[in-house]
Amino acid sequence: MTPVAGAERLTAEERREQILRAALTVFAQDGYSAASTEEIARRAGISQPYLFRLFRTKRELVLAAIQRCFDATSAVFEAAARDRSGPQDVLETIGMAYQAEILSDPVSLRAQLQAYAACDDPEIRALVAGNYGRLVDQVQRLSGADWGSINGFFAQGMLLNVLAMLGQLANPEPWAAVLIEGCTAFWAGRHLAGGTTA
Repeated sequence: MTPVAGAERLTAEERREQILRAALTVFAQDGYSAASTEEIARRAGISQPYLFRLFRTKRELVLAAIQRCFDATSAVFEAAARDRSGPQDVLETIGMAYQAEILSDPVSLRAQLQAYAACDDPEIRALVAGNYGRLVDQVQRLSGADWGSINGFFAQGMLLNVLAMLGQLANPEPWAAVLIEGCTAFWAGRHLAGGTTA
């Protein structure tokens, strides 16, 4: 089978990318279990049989989409840390870049959170845990920060995820503004008296 009539001609790799973008949108909206491959194919502008030529099963597509979420986050961290030095400078820059990313791309954040929710599936749990661990190692490698600061960095990131899902990043209510400022202060090393880190 081929792409639906009138669809632009793309390479198989370009088509895979298109399918993954569509899949992330559907997974973010419906969750990984309830998401329909028919709907993903429709959004990607291809037939469902063609989707299964590129991803043999829905599970394969789910796992590829989750991997894409983590790869995108890793790329944001790597780019943000470039040309930065010192643990707090790197953590602050990565943290601000992540905040900007989840604000500009809420679909990716929702898909990420759906992946956590789907961790009762052992294969998804293993993929998510492995990738989360790689992000932790990456931030430590990029920043050289101590493990107390790394722990705090990821705790603040999860808080931002919650605030983003509550619609509090773009136009925060006073209580949310205090929490957002607390995240920024933590990354900048102002979370302890005198501005020193643990």
